[in-house]
Amino acid sequence: MKMHIMPTRRNLKFHVPDDNVLKWHSWGPTVTQFFNTLSLFFPEGERFFINSVRKYRDQIEDPELQEAVRNFIGQEAMHGREHEDYNQKMVEAGLPVDKQEALVSRLLDFISKHLPNAMQLSATVALEHLTAILADVLLREPDLIEGSDEAYQQLWHWHALEETEHKAVAFDVFETVFGTGLKAWLLRSSGLVLATTTFFALFYPFYLINTWKVGHLFDLKGWWKSFKFQWLKPGGLRRVIIPWLDWFKPGFHPWDHDNREYLAEMDKLIGDVDGYEKHKVA
Repeated sequence: MKMHIMPTRRNLKFHVPDDNVLKWHSWGPTVTQFFNTLSLFFPEGERFFINSVRKYRDQIEDPELQEAVRNFIGQEAMHGREHEDYNQKMVEAGLPVDKQEALVSRLLDFISKHLPNAMQLSATVALEHLTAILADVLLREPDLIEGSDEAYQQLWHWHALEETEHKAVAFDVFETVFGTGLKAWLLRSSGLVLATTTFFALFYPFYLINTWKVGHLFDLKGWWKSFKFQWLKPGGLRRVIIPWLDWFKPGFHPWDHDNREYLAEMDKLIGDVDGYEKHKVA
């Protein structure tokens, strides 16, 4: 199996400021809660991804893929840690993110206990695809986040880059175990439909609650901004529709969406984060 990109584990700490966690995005509080609500899914989700892939590590013989899995696990662990810190700041600011995370945790625990390992891995590769295409939009359309608080920009930029870097690892594990035939296609296709439906069925109610908690539930101007942000211009969710559908092509591979050129931004980001940490410590 050809290894397109070898992920690298990086131990970066962002220390996002807590004083504007509810209003850090340049488009205002309603769009801020869109990103904040995304963040609450990551710690539990990353742990689920790690455990799903680990269950198949003994079936991987390719040493490069074994190394990629180790680095994938390392990256996901770092993502979980940084978003736990971020999410705790939201709780301290008054959002019920801890209760929402608990609901996500119970759902994933149920899946882990009652669904076959194959379905768990199928859900993982599906959600990795969803995350990767969202990350790609963020990298291609910097105006989705430009002008926002620098530390939050850096965290989301880093997360998008690393999701891009490891976007095929779980998929390659899936193909190693289940192959590329009709059964494998049906398994991963059904996984994307179920995972996407479940995710958004949780996301939008949480988003409404979080927007209500910051006092903007009836802010029509804010909701119009959010609608434009998601579906018109820049249209973050609109832009993932075609890449999402590509998943159903027989023979699809995540690196069919080849956006590795954005990974060249990683070195500058690391330098910026290091500078930010030194400034904070000083």
